[in-house]
Order: sequence, then structure tokens, then C-alpha cells
Amino acid sequence: MLKVIVVDDEPLARKGMLVRLTAFPELQVVAECANGPDAIAAIQAQTPDLVFLDVEMPGMDGFAVLKALQERHIRLPYVVFVTAYDHYAFNAFEVQAVDYVLKPVEPERLKAAVEKVLTFHNAADSQKRTDKLAAAVARLTGDQPDTILERLDNAEPVVSDRYPEAISIKDSGEITRVQVQDIDWVDAAGDYMCIHTRDGQTHILRRTMKELESELDPRLFVRVHRSAIVNVNTIAKLQMLTNGEHQLVLTNGQAVKVSRSYKDRVKQVFSH
Repeated sequence: MLKVIVVDDEPLARKGMLVRLTAFPELQVVAECANGPDAIAAIQAQTPDLVFLDVEMPGMDGFAVLKALQERHIRLPYVVFVTAYDHYAFNAFEVQAVDYVLKPVEPERLKAAVEKVLTFHNAADSQKRTDKLAAAVARLTGDQPDTILERLDNAEPVVSDRYPEAISIKDSGEITRVQVQDIDWVDAAGDYMCIHTRDGQTHILRRTMKELESELDPRLFVRVHRSAIVNVNTIAKLQMLTNGEHQLVLTNGQAVKVSRSYKDRVKQVFSH
């Protein structure tokens, strides 16, 4: 049997995962943790084979937990990431030992993740496990797997800060640095992005929505439409219109349409 630890700051999410894991006789849950520091202590004490690790947790998120384990030279278990966001493009992972599941967790998706871990476990050694984890973290951070492995060998932090604090915008021979935290929302205008900031200014950025979204922390920004991204801290309310569509009202009074394909992602903001 594989020893398992479940890490999630949401009690209902932990309970739901524990219930679903009872379907797998190969797994034995030895601990559940509500935050990063407790997870590190439990992993060190229990030496689990597998950890279901929530990516988004206050204070110390899942990435920080991985960094702390590496820095303390604690043996890395298999890791299945759990997240409410699909921003990280987990579906691109071609790995056996490290997988992901999206919240709310679907039984079939969880079964597939567990089967991947079990398959790899039957033939894996410590180096293969490290290689797979390095590949997964590389996908998350944009770094090369070799760089991740070099950091492991040198006892350096595995995960560096991914999201910039400011964005440089070139316009008419000038470069303006816009603090990311000051961005209220962004909308697309052809080949350009209109970045609307807290001080009422609008900055024009020549970049695609996909490129800009990759630079914005998904814990702070949510895609609400094919052509709109909103700072979650500026959302005042979500309205249902008479035609059945939805729109957000921001703290500055701005209304932003929510497309049907992004409605569930927006509702996640209101579940926290």
C-alpha cells in the first residue's frame, strides 16, 4: 500500500478527497493537512509515498511546500497537484509519477491520476521520481528540467518567482512600468491589449491575450471572456442579466461581460 497525505486548506475539499480515496485499496491515508507548514511536518514525520497537494493555499502555497521540502532535504514523495484553476496547462503534462486533478474533483479523473502513480511506482526508483517531479515543476515555472535538477543537486530553491510585479509598456518612444497589482482589468482591442489601471488610466500593450494571461498570477486575475481579464480584488458583484448572461460589476462601476465558457471559472472567485 502507498501511504498518502492530503493537503488542502478547504475542509470540505479535504473531506471530499478522503471519501473518494476510499475507493482505492492500494492507498492508505496517514494524514490530512490544512496548510503548508503542517504538510511539511507531516511529510517529514510520515514519509508518505504520495501527496495530494493543493496548489492555491494562503500563506504557503503548494509550490512553496515543494521548495521547503527540497531545502530541508526531505525525501520528495509522488505529488498529484490539486487546483481550482486550469491556467497552469496541466493537461500538457506527459508524466507518469506527477499528475493533476481539477476542483471539483471528478472520480474518473482521480482514478486516472492514481493509476498513473501506481504504474510508475511499480517500476520507479528515486532518480526517476525526481526526474518526473522536475519535469512537472518545469512545466509550472517555465524553467528547463535540467535547471530544476541542478537546483536540487545544489540544494537551491526549486521554484523561483514566476509572475512579474510590473509590466513594461512601450508607447511613443517611452516605456512605462505598470504595477500588476494596480491593474483593474484588461480587454482586447484587435492586436492590442487595453490595460485599465486603478488611477483611471488606460495603457495600450501590443501583445496577445494568451501571452499577457501567462504573465498574470491566476490567484489574482481571472479570465472572464475571450477578450477580458479581471483583477479579482476589483470584483464587486456578479449579475445575471435578463437574457440569461452574466456580467461582473467592478468596484469602479465598470461592467464586464462574462462569457458562458468562463462562467464557472468566475464563480470559483465567489466560492472563497
